[in-house]
Amino acid sequence: MIHNGRPLKRWRYVGVFGERLMACFALVQVGPARQSFWALYERGERRLRQRTHLLPRRAALRLSPGLPGRRERGSRREPGRVRLRDGGVELDLRLQEGEGIQALCTHGSGLVWTRKQAGVAARGTYALDGGRARELTALAVIDDTAGHHARHTEWWWAAGVGAGTDGLATAWNLVRGVNDPPTGSERAVWVAGQPHEPAPVSFAADLSSISCEDGSILDFHAEAERSRRENLLIVNSDYRAPFGTFSGTLPGGIPLAGGLGVCEHHRARW
Repeated sequence: MIHNGRPLKRWRYVGVFGERLMACFALVQVGPARQSFWALYERGERRLRQRTHLLPRRAALRLSPGLPGRRERGSRREPGRVRLRDGGVELDLRLQEGEGIQALCTHGSGLVWTRKQAGVAARGTYALDGGRARELTALAVIDDTAGHHARHTEWWWAAGVGAGTDGLATAWNLVRGVNDPPTGSERAVWVAGQPHEPAPVSFAADLSSISCEDGSILDFHAEAERSRRENLLIVNSDYRAPFGTFSGTLPGGIPLAGGLGVCEHHRARW
């Protein structure tokens, strides 16, 4: 729980991106403190619903990781799951998780482990304000992280899903400020399900673009923004995390036909 005076921080974050809606769900722990948050953006109605709970109710949001299949031949991996009943939203999604990519990086005097998955199939149902249940098929990004981050932490992050101009499925996880050494980082671009690690990236201050050392530029257009400031006993944080669309070129020189996802800028003292 504590290492070199630094509390353990860990979280599971699931982002879900589709033409009809975009959403995110997270369970976070910093030392003994816990938090949950979620947001759901209806793109056609341009409506953003969101909640943050500093004393999470287990029944409101449940995030279950996928489990490896049994050793018997033909046994498949059990899907992950997102279940939400809060703020007029009832949602139940199953996530076809895989191995993802992993990184273990130094941060200050501590270590941070993370596993990222992107382009994960997400299927299920959702209902709003007591209305009828509707089917949802989308693609997800999953972030599992645990570590003893430096007391003062600042990062920029982008994750999304889309397709290249050649029609191949693409997904990405790009970061600066944490887990971002030149090699062995959490940066990843998936093409047709196969990940590779791109060169380091930098973010525009307004999150409107991401530039890679290889000259590629990925543009981001925000549609709806989550933002929050907190000044608590053990955590002081300030972040903004808009949902939106991506265009341009992915790191590695991969032309993007279109994409959906999230960008984030986060400052924390914890």
